[in-house]
Amino acid sequence: MRNRISLFGWPELIAVLLLSCGFFVPMFTRSVLIYSVLNQVFIGVVAAQSVWIMLRMNLLSFATPAFMALGGYTVAIAGRYEITNAFVVTAGAFLVPALVAVPLGALVLRLRGTYFVLVTFVLSEIVQLLIFETPSLTGGSDGISGVPPVTLLGTDMATNRQVLQFCCGIAVLATVVTGGLTRYFRQHFAAIEENEILAESLGLVVWRYKALGFVVAAGIAGLAGFALVSMLLTAHPSSFAAAIAVDFIAYTIIGGPTSILGPLFGTGALVYATNLFGTHGQYAQGLYGILILIVMLVARGGIVGTVGLLFNRLRGARR
Repeated sequence: MRNRISLFGWPELIAVLLLSCGFFVPMFTRSVLIYSVLNQVFIGVVAAQSVWIMLRMNLLSFATPAFMALGGYTVAIAGRYEITNAFVVTAGAFLVPALVAVPLGALVLRLRGTYFVLVTFVLSEIVQLLIFETPSLTGGSDGISGVPPVTLLGTDMATNRQVLQFCCGIAVLATVVTGGLTRYFRQHFAAIEENEILAESLGLVVWRYKALGFVVAAGIAGLAGFALVSMLLTAHPSSFAAAIAVDFIAYTIIGGPTSILGPLFGTGALVYATNLFGTHGQYAQGLYGILILIVMLVARGGIVGTVGLLFNRLRGARR
C-alpha cells in the first residue's frame, strides 16, 4: 500500500483530476472557441511535461518539437494506410520518438549546460530539414493533409466534442506516465539535479536515469504531436518549428518547475493570455522571454511555487 501511495502523490492526483474535468466540458457548452482553447491547453500541457521531465535533472531541452514531429507524422503516415485504431496509433506516437531517442540520448546526454541546449535546438532544426527533404514520405513543405480521424472502439473521433475529449484523454495519459516516472525516481532525479558529479561519485548510475528520462520525455512529446495532428487532421512542418520549444519551456518555468502542477497552470495561464491578446500573437515568444526573466529574478518557484510559499506564510502567521 505504501508503494502505491509513494508512486502517485497529491500533486499528480490533483493534476489528473483537473485535466479530467475536460471530459465534462461538452455537457456545459458547445462553443467552438472554448473547445479550441482547451485543445491548445491539453496539447501544451503534454509538451510542457516533456520539458519538465528533463528539468527534473537540470537539463533544458529544446528537442520537444522534434519528437512532437516524429509522433505527429507517425500518426499521419499510418493514416495513409488506414491505420486509425486509437490504441495502435497512440502506442506508435509514443514508441517511435522514444526509440529514436535511445541512440540520440547516447550522444547528446554526454553534454551539459549550454552545449546540451544548443545540440537539442539543432536536433529540432535537423528534423525540420528532414521533413522538407523527404516529400514522398512527409509531403515536404505541403505536409500531409486529410489525415483520417482516430477510431476509438469503432467510433471515429471526428466531431469537436470527440476531439476535445480525445485530447483530454491524451493529456491525462501523459500526466499519469510523467507523474509515475518522476515520482518513482524522484530521489534519483533530485540527486542529479542537485549535483550530478557528487551523485555519480556516490554510486548513482547517472547516465541510466538521464537516458530513461530522455526516452520517456521523447515519447511524451510524441503524444503531444499526435494530439495536435488529431485536432488539425493535418501534419505540417510549421506546426513543429524549432522556435515553439520556447513556448513549452515558458509554460514550464512560469508555471513552476518544482511540481507537475507547474506545466498545467503555466500552460493554462499563457494559452489563455495568448488567445485573449490574439491580435498581438506575433509578440508572444518575446513576452514569454520577458516573463521567464521576471520569474527567474523574482519568483523562481513560478506560479505554483509562489502560491505555495504564500499559503505557507499565511498558515504560519495564523499559528
